[in-house]
Amino acid sequence: MINQEFKSILDLINAFPDEETCIRHLEELRWDGNIISPFDSTSKVYNCSNNKYRCKNTSKYFNVKTATLFNKTKVKLQKWFIAIWLVTSHKKTISSIQLSRDIHVTQKTAWLMLQRIRSCFGMENDLDNTVEAYKTPIVE
Repeated sequence: MINQEFKSILDLINAFPDEETCIRHLEELRWDGNIISPFDSTSKVYNCSNNKYRCKNTSKYFNVKTATLFNKTKVKLQKWFIAIWLVTSHKKTISSIQLSRDIHVTQKTAWLMLQRIRSCFGMENDLDNTVEAYKTPIVE
């Protein structure tokens, strides 16, 4: 599934129908069967419940989202995957308002997701130092 190209959101949803499938895919991409602690790469790693792991040397818990753009978010990975697909597969940018509608999150959450996605993928800000201002009459 790593090299699969998705031609539509439906393809993406079919490939990643639930959180567990998304987690397994990320684990394959990130660790390829050899789980490494983000806190100490030389440490032994213990497999705990609920897709968590524990670093023996630091005693810290982590999961596949630790130290990634998905870190410390409650948004399901399927929504993240859809957001990434929407942002990276279109020529024009997507607004946080539109993304919030598309994946059913708040506008604030969508804005934060967009910031992380753009930062992770090296996408520059859409503004090119040109600002347009419009005058509107004030009606009293």
